[in-house]
Formats: sequence, structure tokens, C-alpha cells
Amino acid sequence: MKKKIICTVCPMGCLITVDGEGERIDDIQGYGCKRGLEYGTNEFSHPVRILTSTVRTSSTHTPLLPVRSQSPIPKERMMDCMEEIRKVTVEKGVRCYDTIISNICNTGIDIVATGEFL
Repeated sequence: MKKKIICTVCPMGCLITVDGEGERIDDIQGYGCKRGLEYGTNEFSHPVRILTSTVRTSSTHTPLLPVRSQSPIPKERMMDCMEEIRKVTVEKGVRCYDTIISNICNTGIDIVATGEFL
């Protein structure tokens, strides 16, 4: 299976073509540097993303609080994590980088606040 990936490591935006199956890579082309090779390899075999979202607050004045994952989450777990985030409502007293959800969906990754709700 061939997969085309646009590298986001630097502003060049190289078009990387990866040929392989599952986690096995037979050929990789189009990367412009060593970091691009690493990005293309990882994106093909185990894609991850930083999850950004919002959680509800108990206030009508400030109804949403921005949050993000502390580190990248496997792409295939994103929707499960979003379901868990939807269930959360926070009370006043949240500071930036406070943990909102620990170990979301057993990924070992925390969801932290990126704003304040005081």
C-alpha cells in the first residue's frame, strides 16, 4: 500500500511517499532530511497527534475551557478520548496546565488545561 504524507517537521512541506504494509516499510521517498525520514516512518507505522479541545465549565459567563493532551495520542484513540472529554465539566479554581483528566482512555497521557477558570 502506498501512502502520501506531507511532512510538517519544517516549513518545506516535503511530499513523502511510503510503500509498505502494516508497520513494514518497503520503500520511502521524497523526504528532504533525516527528520523527514523519521517523520514519514512514524506517520506511516504509528501516527500520533496532540489532541486539542474544550471542556464545559460550571459558568454561563465562561462556558468552555481549552484543553490539550500533554503529549501526542495515537490517532486511532482520538475519538475515544473525545468521548471522555465530552463527559467533563470543571468547577472554578482551574489554572493553566492543571490536569483535567488523568490517563485518558488508559493511554498514560493526561489532558491539561490551556487556560484558566478562576
